[in-house]
Amino acid sequence: MSDEIIVLTDAVLITAIVQRGVADEVVRAARRAGAQGATVFYARGMGVRQRHMGVLGVTVNAEKEVIYIVASTDQADHIFERIFTTAKLDTPGMGMAYITPLEKMATHIPAELIEKFTDSES
Repeated sequence: MSDEIIVLTDAVLITAIVQRGVADEVVRAARRAGAQGATVFYARGMGVRQRHMGVLGVTVNAEKEVIYIVASTDQADHIFERIFTTAKLDTPGMGMAYITPLEKMATHIPAELIEKFTDSES
């Protein structure tokens, strides 16, 4: 185990808050778009859309799934678009997504991957 910490600075956090039961499909679409993985957890939302909507009296479920995906900045827009489309976020009450820049991030990076990138910079 090395004492050296490798810090990544070219990354963002994509957060999507979607209707309960939609997260698995959204994560699959994000992975196909290049995401390496995701963290999903359950939440309960409250707000304007919790009331009945429109003439049909449709009620938006307060139970939500929150998806976190860390992605490189060069992949973020493509992943974000796939999330937006798959979760139908253009439909009122279906949820929201946003991107937060990460100042720095650290995790295990395999030695062969480090060598690949340090060799290409030489």
